[in-house]
Amino acid sequence: VVAQLDEDEVGVAARAIRDKGVEAVAVCFLHSFANAAHERRAREIVLEEHPSALVSISSEVLPVFREFERSMATILNVYVMPLVATYVAKLDAELKQAGIDAPLLLMKSSGGVTGAATIKREPIQTALSGPAAGIVGAVYEAGRAGHANIITVDIGGTSADICLIRDGRPGLTTKSQVGEWPIQLPMVDIHTIGAGGGSIARVSSAGALTVGPESAGALPGPVSYGRGGIEPTVTDAHLVLGHLPEHLLAGEMRIDVEAARRAIDERIARPLGLSAIEAARGILQVVNNNMLGAIRVVSVERGLDPRDFALLPFGGAGPIHGSDLARLLGIATVLVPPSPGVLSAIGLSVSSLRNEFSRTSFQDAENFEVAHVAREFHQLENEALAWLDEEGVPPAGRSIEWEVAMRYRHQGFELGVPWTGRSVDKAALDSTIGSFHRLHEQLYSFSQEDTPVEIVTLRVTATGRLPVPRSIPLSGGRPANECVVATQRMYVDGAMIDCPVYDRVGLAPGAVVAGPALLQQLDTTIVLERGDVATVHEYGSLVVSVGAGHTD
Repeated sequence: VVAQLDEDEVGVAARAIRDKGVEAVAVCFLHSFANAAHERRAREIVLEEHPSALVSISSEVLPVFREFERSMATILNVYVMPLVATYVAKLDAELKQAGIDAPLLLMKSSGGVTGAATIKREPIQTALSGPAAGIVGAVYEAGRAGHANIITVDIGGTSADICLIRDGRPGLTTKSQVGEWPIQLPMVDIHTIGAGGGSIARVSSAGALTVGPESAGALPGPVSYGRGGIEPTVTDAHLVLGHLPEHLLAGEMRIDVEAARRAIDERIARPLGLSAIEAARGILQVVNNNMLGAIRVVSVERGLDPRDFALLPFGGAGPIHGSDLARLLGIATVLVPPSPGVLSAIGLSVSSLRNEFSRTSFQDAENFEVAHVAREFHQLENEALAWLDEEGVPPAGRSIEWEVAMRYRHQGFELGVPWTGRSVDKAALDSTIGSFHRLHEQLYSFSQEDTPVEIVTLRVTATGRLPVPRSIPLSGGRPANECVVATQRMYVDGAMIDCPVYDRVGLAPGAVVAGPALLQQLDTTIVLERGDVATVHEYGSLVVSVGAGHTD
C-alpha cells in the first residue's frame, strides 16, 4: 500500500451517487488486480451510504492487469446488472414457488453454465451466451456422429457466427467485444460477420454488387415475406433459385417468390445487365465468399487446413449454404444436426457447469518464482473448489485445469497455454514454454526460442459435469423414396430443373438421399447440390458427402 484509501472521499462520492438516484455502481482502482483490499472497502462504504445499490468491483469481475479493459468489463457488468439480476432473482423465486427443486442454471459466454447467484453478481458473463450455447450443441451432435474436428457456421437472419473446434473442444479467447467495447473475459472464440438470410443486396454507385452487412431484420424482413420490405435479400435470392419451398413453418407461412424475383430484377439484375437468375446467383456468390473469408480467419490464418475438418452448418439459414461453402473450402463432409434451428437450446441441455478464476502474476522465465506461482495457483484452485461446493457438484463430477497467459518479452499480447501437469517446478515451466513456442509458430508461422518468455496471468478453470439427456438412436422412419413430398424447380448446373423435396423427419436411419434435392423440416431447409450424397446417421444427423456421387 503506497497511499491509504481516503474513506471520507469515498463516502462523499457514495452520497452523491445515491442522491442522483444511480442504482448500480462500478468500482475500479488502478492496481486492484494486485491488491483488492481498497476496492472491497470502497464497496462497503458505498453500501453503508446507499444500501439499495448494486455494486460491482473490478477485482471480482476481471482481476487482471490492463485497467481500461478491466474498467470496461466492470462498467458493462453494472450497466446490465439491474435488469439481469432482477430478472434472474424473480425467475429463481418463481421456480421455487412452483415447487421446482432443480437449480436454475444459466449459460455463460465461455460455453458452460453456472448458478443464478453467480450471474446475479456477474451478469456480463452472459454477454454472448446464445452463440456459445450453439457451439456446445454443435460439439454434442458432432460427437454423436463421430466427428471431433469441425468448423461451425451459425447463420441466422442478420449474421454468421463461425467457430473452429479441434478434438471436441472449442477455443476460448479473452479478446472479444460487445459492440465497440472490449471484453477480456473468457469467451468461446467465435468470429462474426454481417451475413445472414436478411442481408440486403445492393448495387453500389461504382456498379459493384454488395451484400450486407445491413440487414432487413425480422421487420420488414425479406421482400418475399410481404411485410413491407422492398430491398432484395439473401433469402429472396434463395427463393428465386428454388432453394426454398413457397411455404415454410410446416405450411403456416407463405413466401412470395414473384415479389422476390421482381425486387431482384429491378434493383440488381437490370442495373447490372443480368437476368434475375444470374443476379440471384451473384448475391449468393458474394455472401458465400464473405463467409469463406471469415472461415479462413479461424482456420487458414491460424495454420489449420479447413479440409481436415467437417463443416457443421446450423441456425435457420445454415444448412441452405452448407454444400456451397464446403465446395469453396474443399471440405468433403457436411454434418447437418437433427434440429439446426434450435441447436443453442440443445446446447443448453447438454452443457457442463463451468467457471474461470484468474489472477495477474508477472513472471519472467529467467527469474521464475516457483513458490509464489504455486501459492497463486493453489489459491485459485481453492476458489474454484469453493465454487464447485456452492454449486453442489460431487467430487466424481469435478475437473480442474490450469492455464497461463504467456508472451515473449516486450510483446503486447499473450497466448493462453495449458500448464503442464499439476506441480509447479522448472520441468513443468520448461514444458509449458515449449507448448507456447509451438502455439506461437502455428498461429504466426514463427517462434523465437532465443527470446525470454513471460508469464502474465494464471488461470484455473473449474468444470462440473452434469448428466446429459440419454442418446436414443432413431427408430422407425421410411426409406428415402417414400419421403418425397413434392417437387421443386431449382437452379442446377445452368438451368432450372425439377428436383425432389424430402420430408427429413420421416427418413429412417441409414436412408440415403442423392442431390440435387431439398430436404425440409420445421426449422430449416437443406440444399443438396448435384453429386452430394446424404446419409441419415443413427442419431439423426445428416452426413453429406460433398460431390461423392458426381459422375463427371
